[in-house]
Amino acid sequence: MIETASWARRVLALLVDWVASTLVVVLVLGATGWSEDPLAGLWTMLVFVGESTVLTALAGGSFGKLATRLRVVRNDGSGRPIDLLRALLRSVLVALVIPPLVFRPDGRGLHDMAARSATVVLQVRAD
Repeated sequence: MIETASWARRVLALLVDWVASTLVVVLVLGATGWSEDPLAGLWTMLVFVGESTVLTALAGGSFGKLATRLRVVRNDGSGRPIDLLRALLRSVLVALVIPPLVFRPDGRGLHDMAARSATVVLQVRAD
């Protein structure tokens, strides 16, 4: 069985992702545009899903996960990142909020079960 990362660390990673996604939207729309655009929250969500999907598939984790030394890996024990389609499924389910809150005793939420993934702490090799 894979040892998953703590919920506190995952929440921190999500907070980092959300702040970074918000900053991207503010940079694109400008501060005034961001505060006046009724769709600013939707744009932030789309940026979050996009960056989370692409970075999870390519680098093993979203910006927030990478910054907090977490990785999303396949649940098969290989330690390899998940593919783009599973990363998209996982990101959309995280954006829906409820799936991560329904979880198994091993700490994997519905989003991880659907994507057959697990969030783990990056282990530093001592070579």
